[in-house]
Amino acid sequence: MQASSDISLLSLLVHASIPVQLVMLILLGISVLSWTYIFSKRAALRRANEQTRRFEDDFWAGGDLSMLQQSVATRRDEHGALARIFDSGMTEFIKARRANGSGDTVLDGPRRAMRATYQRELDGLESHLNFLASAGSVSPYIGLLGTVWGIMHAFLGLSTMQQATLAAVAPGIAEALIATAIGLFAAIPAVIAYNRYTGQIERLSIRFDSFIDEFLNILQRQVR
Repeated sequence: MQASSDISLLSLLVHASIPVQLVMLILLGISVLSWTYIFSKRAALRRANEQTRRFEDDFWAGGDLSMLQQSVATRRDEHGALARIFDSGMTEFIKARRANGSGDTVLDGPRRAMRATYQRELDGLESHLNFLASAGSVSPYIGLLGTVWGIMHAFLGLSTMQQATLAAVAPGIAEALIATAIGLFAAIPAVIAYNRYTGQIERLSIRFDSFIDEFLNILQRQVR
């Protein structure tokens, strides 16, 4: 019973050496921050997909584009990223027409405006993904650092003993391996989330790209 309590998880965490505890604390902070970004990004991408689908339905319903632009302009945050791309292009197109532009020059402004808005929207969707990628790649190494230090500490302790036994070395080894386990616990969800969200953002960017090309074709037909 005494041996069991000595190598319990709580006991190993409490009695770990200061460097190993510091490593565990760093990994715990990385894990908490990763899960915060995972849940917030999941909600943001779900909202972005729903807003994109809703705006595409409104756009291809065949209504008046000027009326749609006015509706989007009054509530830009509610309509989503694709609606803001449309709003920026339509606004520049109206300005160019009022300035009596003609031909391809009328489309240059909307094209640049939509590309700039497209890039800003993608940057917003990709926010915090770099942290998830870094957490997934660095956390195992941080945990391994704690493991190496813990094992060194355990063997240094054995050097002062007359007789080395498994019972004497087991707590130190277990303490060291906990750091690696926590590192993997922090890394695995971050890597999975990063790959999943990167794929979702890539699909959204393709939809945005296709919309820009199709919308420019519609504007070109209106210029002729």
